[in-house]
Amino acid sequence: MNDHHSLPKAGREDVLSGVTVIHTLGPTGTNLEKAAHYWLTRRGTAGKVVLHAEVEDGLDAMAFDGTEAVLACAVYPRLHDLVFQNLHRLEMADSFILDTHDMVLAGRPGHTALSTIVSHPAPSSLVAERGDVTLTSSNSRAAALCAAGRYDACVTTGPAAAAEGLRLIENFGPVPMIFTLHVGRILGDGGGPGGVGAC
Repeated sequence: MNDHHSLPKAGREDVLSGVTVIHTLGPTGTNLEKAAHYWLTRRGTAGKVVLHAEVEDGLDAMAFDGTEAVLACAVYPRLHDLVFQNLHRLEMADSFILDTHDMVLAGRPGHTALSTIVSHPAPSSLVAERGDVTLTSSNSRAAALCAAGRYDACVTTGPAAAAEGLRLIENFGPVPMIFTLHVGRILGDGGGPGGVGAC
């Protein structure tokens, strides 16, 4: 049964067809960067991916004209805030499942201690019992902090670990992940959310 608030399929495609710029989490090597490029390629769109220190930073940089979107994922700890605090200017318009990069525990070459570990909040439970875990803004940032010597090890993506010259301690493998695309509403068009609900 169709909910009367749901957007018709043709209308949803109209919203998606104009998106050429995706704002998401950086620095390079994050799963969200991978997913953003995948979404554009899958649609045959010659678009651009813009990376930010925090997912929400994209809101300050994007145009609200229907051509730009923010990409998040279902395990993002503040996804509910991104949605409900921005109903007036963002519309969750698409979602898809894509394997993440291999998620790994990595450390500096020649350094074997595991007392301190840095991780993005989402995968931090992978190492909850392995050491003192500090949270940071992204998997790529975790790799950079570890490489700089601030932590013994990090939970990160395979590409981010390789880019920072880290050694592999454990490979947890890829994780099938739901990614969510939030399109900037055209401001001033009189439109608003079709209804407020929660899952």
